[in-house]
Amino acid sequence: MSIALITGASSGLGAAFARRLAGEGYHLVLVARDQARLAVLADELTQQHGITADVLPADLATPDGRSIVTARLAEAPVDLLVNNAGIGLPGRFSTTPPEDLQRQLDINVTAVLQLTRAALPGMLERGHGDVINVSSVAGFFSGSGSTYPATKAWVTSFTEGIATALPRGLRMLALCPGFVHTEFHQRAGLAKTGPEAFWLGADQVVTHALADLRRGKIVSVPGRQYQAVVLSARLLPRALLRRLSRRVSRY
Repeated sequence: MSIALITGASSGLGAAFARRLAGEGYHLVLVARDQARLAVLADELTQQHGITADVLPADLATPDGRSIVTARLAEAPVDLLVNNAGIGLPGRFSTTPPEDLQRQLDINVTAVLQLTRAALPGMLERGHGDVINVSSVAGFFSGSGSTYPATKAWVTSFTEGIATALPRGLRMLALCPGFVHTEFHQRAGLAKTGPEAFWLGADQVVTHALADLRRGKIVSVPGRQYQAVVLSARLLPRALLRRLSRRVSRY
């Protein structure tokens, strides 16, 4: 029996991961703040696929919330951890309330660190296990208006560093999507901009991520358009990327 724990599972990529993995026969632990939405999703997946889906309400921005999940991972090891929960913020660093900045850091960075640390010992003991950390294409660029790209750069770098030290049988993947049709922008108070060709479906991103994980890749960038964007970010001088970022931030 394979078990997957998914954070931010009540909607968006988290719910898409839950539906896909339930269809593959995984038993699930669904984590998010909204217990009611989690319960609806759990009932849906249980009835459709005959799997078990446990609801674990927790606010990953708080130490108590993170402790609930790390305790679950320590008590009952999972085969797959999907660190999907994450938030963005509107506005600039200098005008964003410090408590909002801290909340973003705790969800996007601290939770990924602590949950991964809690999950790995059980995986190492059994000799198998996977971790998917949801990062972003934004992490390859120096965003001028927000700390979001910095948090995602950390997630990608952290994943690459840990993945290279894992023994055979354990895999880690940094999933770096671009724009995805989810509730992310609405919840963050951000406008949905950019050409339609750059917007991906959640199911498309999940399919790409799982395929790359199982091929042994460490960084996954869904969509050829975003693969080209990331390649340019890696080839262009950092000074030029910073100048481009400053120009874009004016609009």
